[in-house]
Amino acid sequence: MSFALSSLYIGPMEQLTPPRVSTRATPDTIAAAELLDPARLDALMANFSARYPGGDRRALVSLWTKWHFATVASTTLAANLILERDLPLALDDLRLILAPEGHVAGLCLKNEGRPLAELDGTARFTTLIDDHLTPLIEGLSAYSGASPKVFWSNAGNYFEYFVSSLPTHPMASEAMTEPARRLMASRTLADGRRNPLYQPVRYVETDHVDANDEVSPRRVRRLCCIRYLIDELGYCGNCPLECRGRRQAEAR
Repeated sequence: MSFALSSLYIGPMEQLTPPRVSTRATPDTIAAAELLDPARLDALMANFSARYPGGDRRALVSLWTKWHFATVASTTLAANLILERDLPLALDDLRLILAPEGHVAGLCLKNEGRPLAELDGTARFTTLIDDHLTPLIEGLSAYSGASPKVFWSNAGNYFEYFVSSLPTHPMASEAMTEPARRLMASRTLADGRRNPLYQPVRYVETDHVDANDEVSPRRVRRLCCIRYLIDELGYCGNCPLECRGRRQAEAR
């Protein structure tokens, strides 16, 4: 890996796994395009879901994507916003490092990417949105039966989380996150299409007091990740209030 990419893994990223840069297939990696193969997904999910016997298939796939989207968002945003590099994220170009449990643990890039051709707030994320997220989410939705909105919400949740965390990176500044914030604030993409990453998270005023004895807003996802369909897990910490309230009322 180049010094530029490896140097990103400090500060808020020091606990994350840096990507490999290699064109060599290894036993712990799969081609990202294999995620479009239902038979390959069956094998991955059989391994991943072993700890949640009887779990709803839609919720299990949604949970699996959280590992994937967190890995993709952290690596992509750091390279895009700090280094202004466009990584090779197309499903045919990318390999995924798998944990023994079957979830994604890291990325294996075929090269270190290239300088961004566009620095506009939406166009600079075209590779991520069009070449990676869109085909993957369409495939996962067809496989699982869950709405594509569930998976876009999962992707958007981690996109927003890492955008919010990036200003604490020693190599970053608050201004560097503006393109990503403009993307999340826009209802449409550069070409006029609906933006699936529009406002994935909102911050709700509450009486919650944080560790500094200050009242802080509550971070709430725009859409539910349907994790509650897995009995062992229930609601996530930032479940939308409407979803949580409705399910609690039905349980009474």
